[in-house]
Amino acid sequence: MDLCLVRGCGDIGSAVAYALFLTGHNVVIHDVSDPSFARRGMSFADAMFEGTALLEGVEGVRTGDIFSVRQMLKKCNAIPLIALDFGKVLEYLRPQVLIDARMNKRSIPDRQLGLARLTIGLGPNFVAGETTDLVVETAWDGLGTVLAEGSSRPLSGEPRPINGYGRERYVYAPIEGRFETASAIGSTVTKGEPVARIGTEVIRSPLDGCLRGITHSGAPVKAGTKVVEVDPRGDPARSFGIAERPQRISISVRNAVAAYYTQGQSAASQPKKDDACSIASADTGGPA
Repeated sequence: MDLCLVRGCGDIGSAVAYALFLTGHNVVIHDVSDPSFARRGMSFADAMFEGTALLEGVEGVRTGDIFSVRQMLKKCNAIPLIALDFGKVLEYLRPQVLIDARMNKRSIPDRQLGLARLTIGLGPNFVAGETTDLVVETAWDGLGTVLAEGSSRPLSGEPRPINGYGRERYVYAPIEGRFETASAIGSTVTKGEPVARIGTEVIRSPLDGCLRGITHSGAPVKAGTKVVEVDPRGDPARSFGIAERPQRISISVRNAVAAYYTQGQSAASQPKKDDACSIASADTGGPA
């Protein structure tokens, strides 16, 4: 039984898991028990807090033990999410494919070669053949390119603007602490409106619009963590589902995994550079 283990339940990791699940692969998502990820309507992140989450008609279900994961995989009706020790998850599940979609943009990823037959790194600082077998570009410039050698682009630039707003549509945690909010994803907000709190620090909406992202209440956050995102277009529907960037990345990962199984090659015999693909998908309406 093939198994793809995805690290990270954010919008990109969730999109990858979704694409692989629909293709017929057994998929498990691993993350911490209380992720601070903000785009919860575009991911399976809420399952870590509430037990279940629905993304584009596919259900993600948190489970607390390996036995439950295996039972869920047999039923093939939902994607299991688990927050056990990662080493134990690897030992018990022995995935054929490991995909690191945690998007730790400013840290050097740990070497994951050999942890599965095929390992794929998403985002900055991965080096094909050194940290993972393959790397998928997540920057807009070259988005979705699959690299069998070399590194992904370094973190740089500003977010793609929405109605002229770039980084100013985000709020970052001013201090470390527990994030508390009664605001819901997709709700309408006005500039300066209080939407959350960390200790005694009040978090306010940076502009008029609707909440495209807000960290789950009760999650611990570090100073500098992105905790709020406002979409100035004001359409709540744009706060839910898989956006263009995660979708394009997920298609590239799906095709790379398909090529691996089709060619019947191990992670040690990587695809030729000419086989690396850059795949564009239909615009789903979101610029990020």
